[in-house]
Amino acid sequence: MASRILVVEDNPDNMKLVTWMLEDEGYHITPAGTGEEALELAGNNQFDVILMDISLPGMDGKEATKQLRKTDTYRDAPIFALTAHAIVSEERDIMASGVSELITKPINEELLLEKLSSYLN
Repeated sequence: MASRILVVEDNPDNMKLVTWMLEDEGYHITPAGTGEEALELAGNNQFDVILMDISLPGMDGKEATKQLRKTDTYRDAPIFALTAHAIVSEERDIMASGVSELITKPINEELLLEKLSSYLN
C-alpha cells in the first residue's frame, strides 16, 4: 500500500509541484491549505508523513507542528518543514517546533525523495 502523506501548503503552485513530485513516486497525497485544516485532517486520518509549510495563513506551520506533537498519533511521526526561510535563527526556531527535517524551497526533489525514503523504509 502506498504511503499516505499530508501536504500542508497554502501556495497553489507549490502544492501542485509537491503533489506531482510525490504522486509520480506512488505516494498518496492529501492536501491542506492551512494549519487548522492540517490538524483536522490529521485528527481524522492516519498519515505516514506530514510535509508542513511554515508560512501559513492563521496558524503557522511551527504551531501546527507543536499541536501535532501533543497527540499520541503524531508524537514521533515524521514531520518535514518546507520553508523558504533559510536564515540560521529561523532554522533553529523551526527545528525547535518539533519537526523531523527541514527542507528549504525551492525544493530539491532528489533530497525530498531521499529523506522520505529514509523515514518510510
